[in-house]
Amino acid sequence: MPRMRAVDAAVLVLEREGISCAFGVPGAAINPLYSAMRTRGTITHYLGRHVEGAVHMAEGYSRAAAGNIGMCLATSGPGGTDTITGLYSAWADSVPLLVVTGQAPVAKLHKEDFQAVDIAAIATPVTKLAKTVMEPAQVPGAFQRAFHLMRSGRPGPVLLDLPIDVQTAEIEFDIDTYVPLPVTKPAATREQAERAIDMFCAAERPLIIAGGGIVNADAAELLVELAETLDVPVVPTLMGWGTIPDDHRLMAGMAGLQTAHRYGNATVLASDFVLGIGNRWANRHTGGLEIYRAGRTFVHIDIDPTQIGRIFAPDYAIVSDAHAALERLVEVAHERRDAGQLPDRSAWVADCAQRSATMHRRTDFPNVPIKPQRVYQEMNKAFGRDTRYVSNIGLSQIAGAQFLHVYRPRGWIDAGQAGPLGWTVPAALGVCVADPEATVVGLSGDYDFQFLVEQLACGAQFRLPFIHVLVNNSYLGLIRQAQRPFDMDYAVQLAFDNVNSPELDGYGVDHVKVAEGLGCRAIRVREPDELAAAFEKAQAMMAEFRVPVIVEVILEKITNIAMGTELNNVTEFEELAGSTDVEMQRRLTRHT
Repeated sequence: MPRMRAVDAAVLVLEREGISCAFGVPGAAINPLYSAMRTRGTITHYLGRHVEGAVHMAEGYSRAAAGNIGMCLATSGPGGTDTITGLYSAWADSVPLLVVTGQAPVAKLHKEDFQAVDIAAIATPVTKLAKTVMEPAQVPGAFQRAFHLMRSGRPGPVLLDLPIDVQTAEIEFDIDTYVPLPVTKPAATREQAERAIDMFCAAERPLIIAGGGIVNADAAELLVELAETLDVPVVPTLMGWGTIPDDHRLMAGMAGLQTAHRYGNATVLASDFVLGIGNRWANRHTGGLEIYRAGRTFVHIDIDPTQIGRIFAPDYAIVSDAHAALERLVEVAHERRDAGQLPDRSAWVADCAQRSATMHRRTDFPNVPIKPQRVYQEMNKAFGRDTRYVSNIGLSQIAGAQFLHVYRPRGWIDAGQAGPLGWTVPAALGVCVADPEATVVGLSGDYDFQFLVEQLACGAQFRLPFIHVLVNNSYLGLIRQAQRPFDMDYAVQLAFDNVNSPELDGYGVDHVKVAEGLGCRAIRVREPDELAAAFEKAQAMMAEFRVPVIVEVILEKITNIAMGTELNNVTEFEELAGSTDVEMQRRLTRHT
């Protein structure tokens, strides 16, 4: 039996499990694993400028393609604790992610050793497994179990913590006989699919809610086939956006309180039957359950049995992987259609299409400073159907979801439930690693951008080109809008007079200089008619220099984006509404 260090065995297992790249920040406690990777030379490493940024890069890599598992390496102590936000983000959105941390020697774990912290205990609530491996011989099995857990059932992150003496100890290990553990996922039965289709046939105005589980299961084509066979409209969630193309005749729009379309909300409210697949009934989608559920029958299909009934009890439930469930549903639907047993849904589909064609928000604003709606209108024109948008949180994300168009699964990559500020830049870099030929477009406000902006240096160093559309209103815009009921505008202003860039006229940080200082290219846009040329120039720059290109758009400081408290109570802001906001806009022409 070959003898080797435990970390050398770990790298062999990583290779066999399909890991070809890693993101991280080395440190003394994790250096043995780095030495094993260097010796093998089979895993490409991307050096983050912050551990949280590195784990978000790994997240972006995982989210970019079915089967991807991003890996992040960190040292002990603060290296490990800096990964927690990324682990939470991956756990919340069912993303497989492997974090490996270094640790103090086993004998020193309870002796106040430098940077010794019980990271497994800290990470346990936001992982499928968090374990400090205390015995060298258990290292290969710990990695084997990690991959089994990440891939089985509802996907999610795992943290393995390796004391430095465990890493360097010699063990016996034979990679030639290593086999990954079989993946286990629940699958719908034929009888369950028949029951769901029976309930569908009994309804008059049915629809499908398509969740992120369909994306995770790589089952978008099956979803579209089911919708077309049944002739039923589809309402994707934010995490399921792209499972059906935005221009498909059965795409009925997104529903919810924020990242939603007017016609999507109207269609949900008009329905009488809802089949939810791979979704979790998140509150930003449902609003109040009394209104969301009124007059409707619900079937819920989810891979995780603990999700069934978590928000409300459905009328019927199936525990299944989305791909397996859709295969059974499509099979039954084809049989019913061929036998002439499906009801005619043409009138209902026409009603939904009418709403989708007419209930639109305005985007063609000529205003200077630029209104954000115009930015998304021009982005739709500038970027093609295969564009991969990466976004995160705030008014930029909400407006992006309301106005952008997505045509493919994983064409919208988003930290949906956790929404950690700073996520967009590093996640976009991870997407670039996963899909080097793609057109990747990040979208964020100025505050999200500033959180982990140093990660742009990683993009410049490793030639990871993407376009980052930075909408700058020098505000925590979503929080400012949430302060409206309190009649305040407090601690949310980012504006100041920059003594080094007076031409910014009080907008504060000079993002162009920051980006250029980090090795990237940048363009600033002030006029709406300049947007198209700026996006074209950015694409040319990206192709020429192979680095991130920032397109900073100077927005008006106050824009309220449509949102509300219930599906039937969304406040629309076609123009600035209310004397308070108009007066505030006037006062903030420069800054408060």
